[in-house]
Amino acid sequence: MEKQIQPIQSPAALQGKERFLSLDVFRGITICLMIIVNSPGKGAALYPYLVHARWFGFTLADLVFPSFLFAVGNAMSFSIRQPVLISSHTFLLRIFKRTALVFLIGYLMYWFPFAAQQADGSWVAKPFSSTRVMGVLQRIALAYCCAALLVQYLSRNAVLWISAGILLLYWALLYLFGTPGEELTMGGNAITRLDVFLLGENHIYKKDAIPFDPEGIFSTLPAIVNVLGGYIAGIFIQQKGKTYECLTRLMIAGVIFISLALWWNLVFPISKKLWTSPFVLYTIGIDVLMLAVLIYFIEIQKQTAGVYFFNVFGKNSLFVYLLSELAYVVLVTIKLPSGQSVFEWISKAIFQQVAPGPFGSLLTGIWFMLMCWLAGWWLDKRKIYIRI
Repeated sequence: MEKQIQPIQSPAALQGKERFLSLDVFRGITICLMIIVNSPGKGAALYPYLVHARWFGFTLADLVFPSFLFAVGNAMSFSIRQPVLISSHTFLLRIFKRTALVFLIGYLMYWFPFAAQQADGSWVAKPFSSTRVMGVLQRIALAYCCAALLVQYLSRNAVLWISAGILLLYWALLYLFGTPGEELTMGGNAITRLDVFLLGENHIYKKDAIPFDPEGIFSTLPAIVNVLGGYIAGIFIQQKGKTYECLTRLMIAGVIFISLALWWNLVFPISKKLWTSPFVLYTIGIDVLMLAVLIYFIEIQKQTAGVYFFNVFGKNSLFVYLLSELAYVVLVTIKLPSGQSVFEWISKAIFQQVAPGPFGSLLTGIWFMLMCWLAGWWLDKRKIYIRI
């Protein structure tokens, strides 16, 4: 007899189950910050916390992506509670189909608008030979797929041990396959070597000092643990409920993860671009503390200020993120007679005039985020929820 297992579905599809609004708000906050970080204003320096750390170190911008992966794990913790059983074949088909679709959307998003404007004003098609293969959505797809398989077919204790093993193994492999003496440099790390070997330089990120993909194939391995961390936290929250015991244990766990990460950082630096193991622990620790704070105010104290605003992002998170990326590309691609892009003109002519300097750049990002929020609000008012 074929083994029966439970399907993975969107949390919003759950009916008749206890919901934790704080988890939805957490996802919404993540999307909100992601849009602001990805679309800063032009014409002035940015606040340091809105810029990713150059190599080692940590900023607020570095927290956004791992938090989204953590939120993906939260969603998985609810979806496996479905009472309807399906076959293993059907389950695998759903997982692989969803993974392939998200990966493909991410790939096409980086290829968009599929053409580039030349100096003489003419447009030429962007060749397939220079398209970037990996990226944000691609990493989400692969990390989700691996995490979903692990939590469905293994016990929770096994998942915990595998998570620890992944972080230790990644640490060892970076040093084993990196250039001796340059294992943690941009040019000598194992991530770059594997990406160049498998994909070629033309298919990886090329906007850094040298071709290096911060969402490379190899560095996606520890990112799986961010998803698993969100899953385990979600399961724990559901078991303990909206209680002070739950909050206390979450806060203790968060402090332990952060402390362990800072200790590990002494020999294996925290780095988002390398997605190092202490970076994973550090971000999971912060995310757990954030969840504890949200649960306290939203679930226990029943504070609702700002809840709807962030929930709009959470209800159509993938669509709003994709919309923000495509809209930003369009605004920076369209050139005005002055030679400036539309986005650059808006930032300099409006927001830099209102608030010159970093604050004007921040206002530009907030304005763009609010435009994306309006699209999400329009969909929510019409009960339209776009999911894969």
